[in-house]
Parts: sequence; C-alpha cells; structure tokens
Amino acid sequence: MEKEMKLLGMAPFWDDLSVGDRFRTVGRTLTETDLVNFVNLSWLTEELFTNTEERKNMAISGRVVPAALVYACAEGLLLPMIQGTGLAFLNATLDVKGPTFVGDTIHVECKVSEVRETSKGHRGLVRTENRVVNQKGETVLVYNPLRMMRGSKSGQGHG
Repeated sequence: MEKEMKLLGMAPFWDDLSVGDRFRTVGRTLTETDLVNFVNLSWLTEELFTNTEERKNMAISGRVVPAALVYACAEGLLLPMIQGTGLAFLNATLDVKGPTFVGDTIHVECKVSEVRETSKGHRGLVRTENRVVNQKGETVLVYNPLRMMRGSKSGQGHG
C-alpha cells in the first residue's frame, strides 16, 4: 500500500506549536524597484522615500525604505508559518528599531510566545515575537502578531 503524499509548503497547525518554538526565514534583499513600487502603491510620497537630492540634507544618509515595506516583506517571508492554517490576523504591536536601506537583506527570527485554544475549539491563538534582522545582524523592526490558526483536529487537514 502506497503512503499518502504530503503537501510541501504548508504551515503547522496551532496545536503542533509550543511556547518557545523558534523559526528563521530565508533572506530577501530589498531593491530600488521594491521601494518605488511600494511608494507608488501606498502613496507614501514623503520626500524621505522619493527625493534623492533632498536626502543629502537629511539626518539619515542612504536610500531608506519605509518601515511599512519592511513589515510587509517580513509577513511575506513568514508565509510558510501560516500557509493553509492561518485564519485571521488579530493584532500586533510594532516597533521600528533602526533604518532599513535599499540593498539590505532582511530575514525574520520568530519565537512562539503564546499558544492557546479558542473558546470555539479546533482553532487556536498563536502569538509570535518577530525580529526583522538585516545582513549586519542588526534588528531593524520587531512585532508580535496574534493569529488565529486552524487545529489538526479540525477535519481540514493539509492533504
């Protein structure tokens, strides 16, 4: 009898996680194209992000990117943690620790800090402490999302 084929790229269920579990994502380099596309999409047209000539007179030199872009990329890097089991993003605090620049390569270091079943059962709440780290090992952003996730006994497995 042949074993069932498991689907790669799907996240763990909430009840597969424990407080203290740690994960690290792959890296992603932020490019000039990322910055331009994000500024145009979000209308974050602040000169800090759009005027390279005025950058010479600002406190931070270099081609800085919005923290909102860093956060959005961090969430994209964390997709394997919630793919197929994530049900809702409920809340988070976010703290910018330092600038991120075009050309920086970021990754996310994630630690599970809370795991509990919801009152409706078969679903759980998972909070993680996420640190976005650049190629120099500097933490540039931290946030702690609380997510609702599907449980392994929900009858909706990965396949």
